[in-house]
Amino acid sequence: MKEYMRSLGSDLPAGVVVFLVALPLCLGIALASGAPLFSGLIAGIVGGLVVGALSGSQLSVSGPAAGLTVIVLNAITSLGTFEAFTLAVVIAGLMQLTLGFLKAGTIGHFFPSSVIKGMLTAIGFILILKQIPHALGDDRDYEGDEAFFQPDGENTFTEIALAFQNIDLGALIIAAICLAILIIWERPFMSRQKWTNIVPGPLVAVVTGTVINFFLYDSSMILRGKHLVNLPVSENLDEFISIFSLPDFGQIANPDIWVVAVTIAIVASLETLLSLDAVDKLDPYKRIAPANQELKAQGVGNAISGLLGGLPITAVIVRSTANISSGAKTKVSAIFHGLLLILSVAFFPGILNMIPLAALAAVLLMVGYKLAKPKLFKEIYAQGRSQFIPFIVTILAILFTDLLVGITIGIITGLYFVVTTNLHMAIRVVSENNTIKINFEKDVSFLNKAFLRRTLRDIPAGSHVIIDESESIFIDHDIIETIDDFKFTADQEDIKLEIRQPNNSKNNLNKVLNA
Repeated sequence: MKEYMRSLGSDLPAGVVVFLVALPLCLGIALASGAPLFSGLIAGIVGGLVVGALSGSQLSVSGPAAGLTVIVLNAITSLGTFEAFTLAVVIAGLMQLTLGFLKAGTIGHFFPSSVIKGMLTAIGFILILKQIPHALGDDRDYEGDEAFFQPDGENTFTEIALAFQNIDLGALIIAAICLAILIIWERPFMSRQKWTNIVPGPLVAVVTGTVINFFLYDSSMILRGKHLVNLPVSENLDEFISIFSLPDFGQIANPDIWVVAVTIAIVASLETLLSLDAVDKLDPYKRIAPANQELKAQGVGNAISGLLGGLPITAVIVRSTANISSGAKTKVSAIFHGLLLILSVAFFPGILNMIPLAALAAVLLMVGYKLAKPKLFKEIYAQGRSQFIPFIVTILAILFTDLLVGITIGIITGLYFVVTTNLHMAIRVVSENNTIKINFEKDVSFLNKAFLRRTLRDIPAGSHVIIDESESIFIDHDIIETIDDFKFTADQEDIKLEIRQPNNSKNNLNKVLNA
């Protein structure tokens, strides 16, 4: 509890930024799914308050996911009613809860590091490409559309070309000013100001964009209607309560309900585990979130979301990245964003409906740039072709398909390089008194990552850990990163870390201690 209290100065402002990003995404994903707009907000609220509280991840943010829009749209159509669909969401949540107890979350540790980094970079490019039309004032496409081929028949690049033919000067001015504020906020001279650590740049940018649009009231450049956040307004408390709806439990025996439930459970679990691994990579404190606990949290969240009439929930990388880049330190930021969502729906939707989408586009453009910085390509290239090729393939596959298809292609590519370069793998652990010796024998690949991470996570404080690679020929980059992450934990928990390496070793393991 003390840790959470100490971090409030960072977490609460970050929660505000995540709330501003999540608000139009929740609405846009519900719109694209053919579901009531409030169902997206319900999923966002439950994702923040329930999943945020139960999750073992300190920085992951959950809510409705763009990757499920096609599944949801088809399911609602095939099942006939939205209440029948929400019953499938409840069942899917119970299935995820069961998967958590069965420890199925360990599958998330088998995603290669290069593929996860490729996914993050691809999401960065997608954010940039998808937000350019909104920054130019072309808001025909919904917020949260991440697929290459769009429901309106356009694709990512033709949508940008059309946007340049229909530029709205007011939106362009607001987006440019907001983006300038965000860039200035990142400069060293601004980071040295104490007050900038309390007031996040994205919040200043959004408020500035809203004020500018307000003063354009008598101008032809003012943004109205589709160019603004479009939060449904409840006239009174009874109307607000009426937005929640129970599932149609009378269809519990309908086999189509169970087919949809299984589909949602599998896809939502995979997206969650991918996002969780990605968040671990971005976490500045190198914390490792327990995957099985995350599946349980997601299961409870989906069951509650379905019971209240909400969309299915997953951990989502866009909101999680916005959370991290805004300086969040603990799960308080995710919970706070959920609280702000429910307060906004209940008490001040009119104020939020004044926010221009162009201002939010500027925030997401900056988030996208941080994910896809050019220096990342140089770093991955320096690690060799076995890392670089899966990285590039994953980026291209996600950009031109969607998240799950692209990740699948990336994993297959990564596995090819692992199989061709590392066929023999072994890690042996010997524990005696307060000394734990971890022997690397033969080749050690990312397939050993799950076991190694679990072993390192369970080491008690004050231990003496010896990592011996005397018998090892090859150590995968994922393993070195895992040990590098553990070094931070060792320093915090008074764990003595010793690495034994022969003089003729070609591995980079010893650089961990010298870093």
